[in-house]
Amino acid sequence: MNQKVGNFPGVTVEMKVGTAKIAENTYAEFLDLPGTYSLYPKRDDEWVTYNVLLNDEHPESPDILVVIVDASSLKRNLLFASQIIDLKTPVVIALTMMDLAKKKGIVVDVNGLERELGVPVIPINPRKNKGISELKKVLYQTAGTLYRAPARDFVPGAFWGGGTVEAIREKLPEISEYKALHLAINFRDLDINVNTKNIVGEAIKSLPFNKTKAQADEIMDRYARIKNIMQQNVVEPDPLQKNLFTDKLDNLLLDRRWGYLILLAVLFLLFQGVFWLAAYPMDWIESAFASIGSFLGNQLPEVWWSNLLINGVVAGLSGILVFVPQIMILFGLITLLEDTGYMARISFLTDRLMRSVGLNGKSVMPMISGFACAVPAIMSARNIENKKERLLTILVTPLMSCSARLPVYTILIGLVIPGKNLWGFLSLQGLVMMGLYLLGLVMALIVSYIAKWFIRINEKSFFILELPTYRSPRWKNVIQTMINKAKVFVFDAGKIIMIISLVLWALSSYGPGRKMQDLEKAYAEQKENPGVDQKKLAKEYHTAKLESSYAGILGKGIEPVIQPLGYDWKIGIALITSFAAREVFVGTMATLYSVEDESDLKLRQKMQAAVKPDGSPVYTLASGLSLMIFYVFAMQCMSTLAVVKRETKTWKWPVIQLLYMTGLAYLMSLLVYQLLK
Repeated sequence: MNQKVGNFPGVTVEMKVGTAKIAENTYAEFLDLPGTYSLYPKRDDEWVTYNVLLNDEHPESPDILVVIVDASSLKRNLLFASQIIDLKTPVVIALTMMDLAKKKGIVVDVNGLERELGVPVIPINPRKNKGISELKKVLYQTAGTLYRAPARDFVPGAFWGGGTVEAIREKLPEISEYKALHLAINFRDLDINVNTKNIVGEAIKSLPFNKTKAQADEIMDRYARIKNIMQQNVVEPDPLQKNLFTDKLDNLLLDRRWGYLILLAVLFLLFQGVFWLAAYPMDWIESAFASIGSFLGNQLPEVWWSNLLINGVVAGLSGILVFVPQIMILFGLITLLEDTGYMARISFLTDRLMRSVGLNGKSVMPMISGFACAVPAIMSARNIENKKERLLTILVTPLMSCSARLPVYTILIGLVIPGKNLWGFLSLQGLVMMGLYLLGLVMALIVSYIAKWFIRINEKSFFILELPTYRSPRWKNVIQTMINKAKVFVFDAGKIIMIISLVLWALSSYGPGRKMQDLEKAYAEQKENPGVDQKKLAKEYHTAKLESSYAGILGKGIEPVIQPLGYDWKIGIALITSFAAREVFVGTMATLYSVEDESDLKLRQKMQAAVKPDGSPVYTLASGLSLMIFYVFAMQCMSTLAVVKRETKTWKWPVIQLLYMTGLAYLMSLLVYQLLK
């Protein structure tokens, strides 16, 4: 499926399914379960895996299990693999990272390992598509019962529960000893039928069962056997003799001083790159749509449907497609950071800072994901075990500047920030863009620090993170991610923008009957007067028509509230429409200015020329920065509120989020405008 999997926790929270041909006329359905290190779940995503593996009646219960084992960290990975083997479901082990193990000086006797474990072990290299056909062949043979689950347990575990396992198996003889142990430990929390829960509860109620001791005994026994297997089948170098490139690089990138400076430099280059690389394709797209609009305006008759096509459809499309280059470049660069392994280092570097404001290092990944979109970012917060830290992460993640804000920032920065370089190479516009992103991050930390005193959940937290080795990026994966993200923006966000653009065209083109009729009559009379500047008259008519339309009435209605922030009524309309999705702001502006001004100028040029009734420009440095600050802090996203409600299972937190973010946006925008005007 070429499925994307990142190097950090939280990416595979959802179950993903795909179908593949494993033999002639034989297809298998593959279910990608969330990753876990053992069968003792802590996080929500680990519970998803646990319930599928322990509940035979689960709708996704598998016939065969493929366990991915890292050959370069075999000892740790074999713990989980041995637990899976003891569940007695047919297992195939796929041994990855053999190339990395070789670099570390690790030699694995695959046949010996297979003999000791009692299940097939297939070396694979998914990056180079090696070993996949062998894996499919073994899966087919396992499905045909050529390979069965081992008769004896990896470690004999009947005695761990002090008679508990035997008591449960008397009532449920079809389950393995190890599954009986897990039922005894977690039957109350497992997603199994009530009858099974009652049977287990009845079987163990009079027995002296200490689940913590049983778990500790099991882990110690497993590691004792794993140590024995490693000694016989794995050759490992002296750890003091081998110093990998990854370790040397980490000495620099995770340094207490240099690590943070390098992180800031990486973020700076990320945002500079978005501006530098996207400038030309954005200009080409803008010019192309301006030419299309001008061509259609000259060729089509002056009727309502041509107006709809030019000022509704074409203007709406230009508001979507012009930002595709920036979104593709941003996601391409983020994928590069993930693929190389640097993303996990960002979590590690920021853990101390996160803890000081009530979060932990795991909060960084949802927050960084929030730069893409708050919806999946909030869902990925499920991997944070501590309830208070998870709730705080959910509350502040929407303050991260998501890709939907990018079109708003881009057009406003282009309007009010000069396109010049500092010291010859630093783009001022890129610096402002980076400042907006950092402002959201800093405010998120401040809000979290304040909120931690009000949220009363006392629960200990811990932060354990596996740092992957640095690897060259998979360019196919990078390109595919860029294309997929562009598709999501164009087809998902684009649908909303187009619908709102068309509705807005109707609201901007029509108004209360009598008012519009009088306006058209007055325009028709003035048009007949000799010596009248027809171009100027047409512009005045379109402006008056827009003000008299339903959209104009709505904008004028909220203008007194937003005037202290430096906004006019058109911006007010955009604030209302962009609550559905922030990126609608640009589509709204494209529609409003197209309806008002039917020239072939680009949108930025039309906005640059916009003036207030007193003749002063609408978009000044003060009003432009005020509007950018508003979009940094305002919620302006119905989808985010819906997912917060789903994750917290109450409307309390989405309402609090909407109120505090809107209030913060208004106050900060007011402050900026009043200071700069």
